[in-house]
Amino acid sequence: MSLYEGAVKKPIMTSLCFLAVVIFGLFSLSKLPIDLYPDIDTNTIMVMTAYPGASASDIENNVTRPLENTLNAVSNLKHITSRSSENMSLITLEFEFGNDIDVLTNDVRDKLDMVSSQLPDDVENPIIFKFSTDMIPIVLLSVQANESQSALYKILDDRVVNPLARIPGVGTVSISGAPQREIQVYCDPNKLEAYHLTIETISSIISAENKNIPGGNFDIGSETYALRVEGEFDDSRQLADVVVGTHNGANVFLRDVAQIVDTVEERAQETYNNGVKGAMIVVQKQSGANSVEISKKVADALPRLQKNLPSDVKIGVIVDTSDNILNTIDSLTETVMYALLFVVIVVFLFLGRWRATLIICITIPLSLIASFIYLAISGNTINIISLSSLSIAIGMVVDDAIVVLENVTTHIERGSDPKQAAVHGTNEVAISVVASTLTMIAVFFPLTMVSGMSGVLFKQLGWMMCAIMFISTVSALSLTPMLCSQLLRLQKKQS
Repeated sequence: MSLYEGAVKKPIMTSLCFLAVVIFGLFSLSKLPIDLYPDIDTNTIMVMTAYPGASASDIENNVTRPLENTLNAVSNLKHITSRSSENMSLITLEFEFGNDIDVLTNDVRDKLDMVSSQLPDDVENPIIFKFSTDMIPIVLLSVQANESQSALYKILDDRVVNPLARIPGVGTVSISGAPQREIQVYCDPNKLEAYHLTIETISSIISAENKNIPGGNFDIGSETYALRVEGEFDDSRQLADVVVGTHNGANVFLRDVAQIVDTVEERAQETYNNGVKGAMIVVQKQSGANSVEISKKVADALPRLQKNLPSDVKIGVIVDTSDNILNTIDSLTETVMYALLFVVIVVFLFLGRWRATLIICITIPLSLIASFIYLAISGNTINIISLSSLSIAIGMVVDDAIVVLENVTTHIERGSDPKQAAVHGTNEVAISVVASTLTMIAVFFPLTMVSGMSGVLFKQLGWMMCAIMFISTVSALSLTPMLCSQLLRLQKKQS
């Protein structure tokens, strides 16, 4: 028994099957994240290596070249560039598009482990940065402050950043432009010379004193306790009592040779909002999270966070990417709805029968809704590419249904029973419908195999069009004959 024959003989089962598709499609739609573009993994990885106190020449010879020679062996590498400056080596690796960035990152990390023993002892561990669309900030917040300027970083870190970071879906929350606390020690060169001390000696002593040291374990009865010697400073004034040396049998304290100032660090950048000095908070999302939902949660949390801040600290919104995303999605959604309306009007004008138009109106949304199941299974989002696919597909999904509908109608007008007409009419055009669908799939399927940035962007379009065309063909060969056998039969009786 063929597909269309079974659908006509069992209309309830056919209706329930397609109803299940609609339910799963709408459920998938409610769970799909909304974003502007598909999740794009770029093909670039940066390796940053710090070598404090080294010149650009030393960085180039001792750090950059050994790393470059090793990283050249990474597979799928397209270009490698480097820049050596004081204290820092920066190597940029560009790979061919279409490769898994996580796999490439692991390859780079393995190569770095191989060369780490050849680097100077004072070189810090290389830091790997991989870039993707998830790194684009979704919300930028402005902060204004007057009296609280010196403690702004601490205030924001405790009362804004930590609560925002606990919002589900939020990845990284960072502060930019806020001053951070810094304890500055100004040594008097004359006094250092008089007491036979050096800057290096004082620096090492302060570092050694400002530590919590584990002291082992001790037993009291049946219990074992850990011992820790707390040496970290709680107050900057404690630095003044640090012993930095001896002179003529007497201790020399830090206050004897230096001035201690509790202040903020010198900044390379300052942030101003409407002419008022402040800071900026950058909110980034986790991979695959819903940008619009996160932006809404952040906006809802701001009034509550504002109540916990000093009166002179004001939080505002500089950029909220969800506004642009929603405007774009709403515009495309409106385009899809207009396209659907125009298709229905054209079908009604040419068919001239409202029952036949109703059948077409049922099959069009069904094919589009089913595509959301594919988006959910594949882990994609609702974005401009997926909505553009729906807009393109609207005019195509009706082709198969119209062909079947017209042939079935012709048989009914010749006096055939609606059920027999539905079966025989569909049987006559089934091969043509399948051939038409395969032709359309042959047009869009190559998009799924395109390489480069074009492939990254339009791969989703190709798969969605193939999925929609497949569903529309199944619908035309099963649901459309069943609806014809039911609805067009009523038309015949009334005539």
